[in-house]
Amino acid sequence: MLKVSDLKVNYGGIEAVKGISFEVPEKSIVTLIGANGAGKSTTLRSIVSLVKPASGKIEFLGEDITGKNTDEIVSRGITLVPEGRKIFPDLTVLENLKIGAYMRRDNLTDDLNWVYDLFPRLKERHWQPGGTLSGGEQQMLAVARALMSRPKLIMMDEPSLGLAPLIVRGIFDIIKEISRQGVTILLIEQNANMALRTADIGYVMETGNITMTGTGAELLVNEQVRAAYLGK
Repeated sequence: MLKVSDLKVNYGGIEAVKGISFEVPEKSIVTLIGANGAGKSTTLRSIVSLVKPASGKIEFLGEDITGKNTDEIVSRGITLVPEGRKIFPDLTVLENLKIGAYMRRDNLTDDLNWVYDLFPRLKERHWQPGGTLSGGEQQMLAVARALMSRPKLIMMDEPSLGLAPLIVRGIFDIIKEISRQGVTILLIEQNANMALRTADIGYVMETGNITMTGTGAELLVNEQVRAAYLGK
C-alpha cells in the first residue's frame, strides 16, 4: 500500500532521515521503533507532506505522492494521529470528530456510529469539551477524529505516550480492532514491547537510518533489540 524509497529529509543543515526505504503492505500493522531523535516522527510527517523530503520517493497505492499538498494526500486516504494528540480542547468531542471529516461532503452518521462503537466513552461524553477528557480519552478522540476521514492508511505517532499501563493496553486493543476492520496502520511507539507484540512487521530506526527489519515476533526475541529497547 505504501512504499518509501531512499527518503532523505533535512532540517536546516542536519540530515534527519538518511535515505531510508520500507514498505507497508495493505491491511497490515507496521511499526517503526527507535530512540528519540531517530527520525521516526520526521518520516511520518514527510509522508503527509508536513515536512518536504530533500529526495527520495513516496508511493501510495502505486501512485507517486512525494511532496504533494497535504490536503490531497489526506483525500487519497492517508491520515496522521500526531504525537501529543493535538485535539481542540475548547470544542466538544462531537465537534472534534466533525473536524476530522472536514474534507467530506457526505453524511457522517454511519461513521460517527462506527467510532462511537469503537470508543463508547466518547459517545458518553460527546457534548463535553475535549480539554475536560482524561489523557486516555483524549488519545481515543485523536484516533477517532483521524478515522472520520475514512482513511485507508492511518499513521499514529506515539499513541501510548504519557498514559498509564492499563490505558496503554486498551489503546493497543483498539489498534488491533481498527486493523481487523480493514484499516492499514503505520505505528511509531516508544513502548517497543507493545508495538512489536502488535505489529506484523517492524523496522528499527537509529540516527536517521533503518538498521533492522523483521516480523514483530522476530524482533521481539532479537538480542540486539531486547538489549536496546526492551531492557533485557
